[in-house]
Amino acid sequence: MSNFVNKNQNKKNIKSNFAMVHILIVEDDQRLAELIQRALEEQGFTTTLAYDGLSGKNLALQNNYDLIITDIILPKINGLDLCKQIRAIKPDIPIIMLTALGTTDDKVEGFDAGADDYLVKPFEMRELLARIRALLKRQNKTAKHSNNILRYADLEMNLHTKVVKRNQTEISLTPKEFKLLEYMLQNPERVLSRAEIAEKVWDTHFDTGTNFIDVYINYLRKKIDKNFDKKLIHTRPGMGFILKAEQ
Repeated sequence: MSNFVNKNQNKKNIKSNFAMVHILIVEDDQRLAELIQRALEEQGFTTTLAYDGLSGKNLALQNNYDLIITDIILPKINGLDLCKQIRAIKPDIPIIMLTALGTTDDKVEGFDAGADDYLVKPFEMRELLARIRALLKRQNKTAKHSNNILRYADLEMNLHTKVVKRNQTEISLTPKEFKLLEYMLQNPERVLSRAEIAEKVWDTHFDTGTNFIDVYINYLRKKIDKNFDKKLIHTRPGMGFILKAEQ
């Protein structure tokens, strides 16, 4: 009897933790949208539905949501453009993209648009819930981060203004490039494996069938190292990548 009471109490505690979390779901497949809504509300989340990109945009910009879930193929405004338009006004809100497209190029395009995570259909609802919890947890940690400036060598990142500079030259990064560089700046002179980067930056397990992490490392190299004599981002064959000042 006591075990049963404890389990029920744990479920109540989980729901109470999410009671103040409001999630916007933008999905034109009404059946799937309602399935997601029901699963989230069973966990205690508050949800709002939108069935096209334009409605999703209006809701996202007019209200305060803790997280957004959006399909890519949407009427009126597609999910990629929707993500970019939301990011321009609300750069810090976590966004999860849902799509039937799962190639490396598709994932890179989604991350470049500003998505924090990418889930390929069909997916298990428990995996979506795990991704949501991971993003919310990371968001809370970022909000509590007291030091807004990360520095290594002549590279500087302002976590508050989202400005990155090297030798006082401002460098423009996409949201996912920014997060990857942020993690490397938080762990300088330490080899970071692809699996660790996938878990800490993308909140997912590394898929050996794709090379999107290598793609983003190359993006960063072109922006951070290309025009400077001292290279900072290096590959350690068979191990991963490291941020280290080397000639």
